[in-house]
Amino acid sequence: MINKTLRELADMCGGTLTGTDSDTELVKVAGVATDTRKLTEGSLFFPLSGEKFDGHRFVEEAFASGIAASLWRKDIAVPSGLQERPLIIVDDPLAALQRLAAAYVRERAVRVIGVTGSNGKTTTKDMIYSVLSTTYNVHKTQGNYNNHIGLPLTILEMDERTEIAVLEMGMSGRGEIELLSRIARPEVAVITNIGEAHLLQLGSREEIARAKLEIVSGLREDGVLIYNGDEPLLDRCLAETDFGRSAPPARVRFGLSETNDHYPTGMMFHTSRTIFTTNGASEQSYTIPLMGQHNVMNALAAIAVARHFGVTDESIRSGLGQLDMTGMRTEVIQAASGLTIVNDAYNSSPTAVRAAIDMFAPMKGYRSKTVVLGDMLELGQEEEELHRSIGRYLDAGKTDYVYTYGPLSLRIAEGALENMPEGRVFSFTDKEELIGALLKQLSPRDIVLVKASRGMRLEEVVHTLRDYPL
Repeated sequence: MINKTLRELADMCGGTLTGTDSDTELVKVAGVATDTRKLTEGSLFFPLSGEKFDGHRFVEEAFASGIAASLWRKDIAVPSGLQERPLIIVDDPLAALQRLAAAYVRERAVRVIGVTGSNGKTTTKDMIYSVLSTTYNVHKTQGNYNNHIGLPLTILEMDERTEIAVLEMGMSGRGEIELLSRIARPEVAVITNIGEAHLLQLGSREEIARAKLEIVSGLREDGVLIYNGDEPLLDRCLAETDFGRSAPPARVRFGLSETNDHYPTGMMFHTSRTIFTTNGASEQSYTIPLMGQHNVMNALAAIAVARHFGVTDESIRSGLGQLDMTGMRTEVIQAASGLTIVNDAYNSSPTAVRAAIDMFAPMKGYRSKTVVLGDMLELGQEEEELHRSIGRYLDAGKTDYVYTYGPLSLRIAEGALENMPEGRVFSFTDKEELIGALLKQLSPRDIVLVKASRGMRLEEVVHTLRDYPL
């Protein structure tokens, strides 16, 4: 984590250090925090504010917990109890946090990889981290720390040994990826795909593509853009602007098509892993402990990044094989009863659901196969038709039973009834009723896929199925 004197931190934040003497200015500060529940002794506190909270209210509490100093917004009067405390006065603590992170990543000369996309960015980030860690000291985004607060905090958690940082970049609207990219200044930018997530905010897939391409705004002049070459929107939108650059970035494409720089030449799918070969190393295969063609695409992106950094094929193979995934993303769980559960309940969109169904459909050796789907959120005006289209994508060749949960997913059930046999499609708006129906139908020799947007909390279904003695 960042380890600086108060004077150095004030300069990097663009603030003024007050309430101290010259000796205090030399005090070393280790780490930063924005949450009083996560404070460590000797850290620097950033009192962030929002519509319903103001972190300045907790500064005295933070000092009582042992922090070394705190930031303070200049247009707020300093209370008498803090006037002798070491404070860094800034225009805005959030902007100061972002300035500090930008200054720290440049000072450390860390090579940065930015990863964005509608689906698969966390999986791709984890794959890149795994393959690069065979050769370098690598730091990565933890959990979903991928926004205007989480990304700076991730950067400031890097230790002095870090050589490469793999930073996930999320968004909900235009301008957000540009901000993150300009903070991190990546050497490599990765765009996994363009899906339908954030249609509610952006209105069209074209606007989503433009928003994801903002990652090029902060890309170093000698940097490289690695992106899904099967998505024509990316090339089309890339041609619209120069992103303020003197020259277009170098480009590397991955995808299913042989027109890409990296593409698969063969794939074999198993219950808990996928084996594939590529055009760049067709004589030997790669194995990932994940299922599905979409995860092969994520692996191709990781392979392209690894080759940019000079990682050998042997090390790439090792890194992919030892992949440690963030939870609830295509996680295969063997329940106590023997039931096999594919837990993909972290997020959802039409693109991601179709990919999950395509992964699930070829799986064999089970008495029956069941798909449990919940609402896909933030899809905008076309949300009902997008849910209905997922139902139509299902048929008896892909699954034996379909269960849906949530008001929007009633449309999935309607679409599924067009292709599925009678008595094989069930819809619920009560989660306990859904769980009860599943427990009556499932047996230890079955397999079930669970997929929904995070807000539907279908991991509760997964946990019950995992622990229940069928």
